[in-house]
Amino acid sequence: MSNTKKIAIMSTLVVLLAVVAVFNFVLAGTRDTVVDGSASVQATYFTTYRDTRNSTRSEEFVQLDSIIATYAADSEEYTSAVQRKEELVKLMEDELVMESMIKAIGFSDAAVTITDANNINVFVNSSELTEDAITKIFYALEIEYNVRNGNVIIMPVYAES
Repeated sequence: MSNTKKIAIMSTLVVLLAVVAVFNFVLAGTRDTVVDGSASVQATYFTTYRDTRNSTRSEEFVQLDSIIATYAADSEEYTSAVQRKEELVKLMEDELVMESMIKAIGFSDAAVTITDANNINVFVNSSELTEDAITKIFYALEIEYNVRNGNVIIMPVYAES
């Protein structure tokens, strides 16, 4: 291969690398919604919370899939893994519905996590919660999911700078 071809290929690769770096920078910068300083903190908290929750669940799905692929369909391990996978899907659906319900009440964002013991943790985008707001959230969850008072924790995420 001649030197001219080598230089042309290397130049093309350098330009391509620069374009990819620019796209990476631009796309990574669009992830946070910045309205003012406090809005950036709030969006980052909820985004990070959901990303962490989803990555943890994805790891569990991978483990369950490997169990399902390894064991025979009539084995106890296979049945248990399939059942756990169905439970996780149901929890994810319920969390999404609860988050949507809380946003419909009037909060700009919310993150909900349901544990296996039916404990529900609710984080809402607010610097403080009034008794009325807590009652509305709890009532919505109680009507939709028949939750009990001791199983629900509702917390504001204080994000002001």
